[in-house]
Amino acid sequence: MERILRVNMSELKLREEPYPREWAALGGRALSARILLGEVDPKCDALGPGNKLVFAPGCLAGSIAPTSGRISVGGKSPLTGGIKEANAGGQPGQKLARLGYWAVIVEGQPSDPGKRYKLTIDRNGARLEECPELKGRRTYDVAALLGRDAGKRAAFIICGPAGEARLKGASIALTDEDNRYPSRHAARGGLGAVMGSKGLKAIVVDDEGTSARPAKDPEGFKELVTSMTKAYKAGPQLFARGTAAFVPMASMMDSLPTRNRRQMQFEHSDAIDGARIIENFERRGGGMHNCMTGCVVQCSNVVNGPDGTYKTSALEFETIAMMGSNCAIADLDVIATIDRLCDELGLDTIETGAALAVAMDAGALAFGDAAAAIRVLEGVEKGEELSLAIANGAAFTGRKYGAQRIPVVKGQGIPAWEPRSLKATGVTYCTSPMGADHTAGLVAMPPLDLAQASQEAQIVNAICDSSGFCQFMQPTTDEMRRLFNMMYGLNMSEEDIVNYGWQCLQDEWEFNRRAGFTEKDDVLPDWMRTEPVPSNGAVFDVPAEEIRRVYTKMPVRPELLQMRPTG
Repeated sequence: MERILRVNMSELKLREEPYPREWAALGGRALSARILLGEVDPKCDALGPGNKLVFAPGCLAGSIAPTSGRISVGGKSPLTGGIKEANAGGQPGQKLARLGYWAVIVEGQPSDPGKRYKLTIDRNGARLEECPELKGRRTYDVAALLGRDAGKRAAFIICGPAGEARLKGASIALTDEDNRYPSRHAARGGLGAVMGSKGLKAIVVDDEGTSARPAKDPEGFKELVTSMTKAYKAGPQLFARGTAAFVPMASMMDSLPTRNRRQMQFEHSDAIDGARIIENFERRGGGMHNCMTGCVVQCSNVVNGPDGTYKTSALEFETIAMMGSNCAIADLDVIATIDRLCDELGLDTIETGAALAVAMDAGALAFGDAAAAIRVLEGVEKGEELSLAIANGAAFTGRKYGAQRIPVVKGQGIPAWEPRSLKATGVTYCTSPMGADHTAGLVAMPPLDLAQASQEAQIVNAICDSSGFCQFMQPTTDEMRRLFNMMYGLNMSEEDIVNYGWQCLQDEWEFNRRAGFTEKDDVLPDWMRTEPVPSNGAVFDVPAEEIRRVYTKMPVRPELLQMRPTG
């Protein structure tokens, strides 16, 4: 039975509810948005008892669809003050769906803020218990301790020390297929701080004894997923070497942030090219693997150090760019060390990289000083002043140290992909309900119509984030429509599937409107409108009226049905 689990942290009680029939095929991001808009006061304190934290698997999670087990984590963001959905891979989404839980809603706060709790969910139901032994521990330690009891059959969702300290750059860690690494993160928007504010240290999800969720049309569903899998494997497999391989392309596109985005090409880009990671596999071990059962993409790299011992997993382009070139650090081993530290502490690498570069630009650190960057992150648990500023994000760091160039939108750090060079992506940063977030709708190729390109990308990505598919699986909008129909016995038309994504955006925009956001918030930093990218002369000169066009639904082009998510 599909159901919702409510976790009341104020009363330390659990309650199950049947899943509303009218929400058929509503999952992941779309479901999280619907719940938050209906149940959370948008003006509440994001770290107070009025906020809710929603864990919602995609609506195809737990099925036989390939690479479709992602989960959405939603809540009011302490970083932006608006709605936030952070999408993550790993195993928890698959397992929650197979157990029949369509959403886990965490609400309230414990009366004793010093206590920590563990939620266990399995086929016998759910239970909440105090876990003092996990308090303050880093994510890898927590995963190891939980694994002693649950073994490899369970998946874990973990709040790191940064989240426990309610730091606004905090992420939520999830374990991968083999339960080896808590290195998949619902990273953006500070939702780790929301989890910490609830006193919830960990969620254990054990789906032993369950099987794949059946489709209403099993034969049609199987036939389509088989053809999609074959087509993907026969195609270019753009992500076979991981996103780390995008460094040269980003540099060529004037989109490799360097020294707090003062340049968009890095003179040592070859040293941080993901190709170096691939080359090291033969000497150091490691390799490519999948983060969830049923993944056919296998974009996640396992990175070992020079001595062959494990260092980190999923060292991705955004981390390399934000922690590497953006901070003028040209050593992949150092970047891997920083990535592991962020994973251990539960910090968003994009936000943290942006904050470090802002601090460097303001003179609090020196560009290229890798040892200092590591010391700063090590100081988070010690409560050191600069460390806490960095862990609270780029906007906080910039204000504290008087920085003149703070690359944020709606309080959230701008990702690596540069909005001055990729102007349609800049429109997405301005209009996305999430603030600056490339996964909301990256547009890499120069379009004829900036607003239309951004709107369409945001619609397609909203559908994908709701489906459970990894964006890298590259399902078309029409393929997702057909799978929704066969999974749930629906008859969604081409217009219906576009409206599905559009309604998700409408719910999120409405939440933000009620929170107090206006068109004055739909802007990039002023300096991005006047300071050109040195290598191509681009500034973000998109008129405000063009940006506002995104909020008016445009006619559906036939091409939209064949579009694939980008991020």
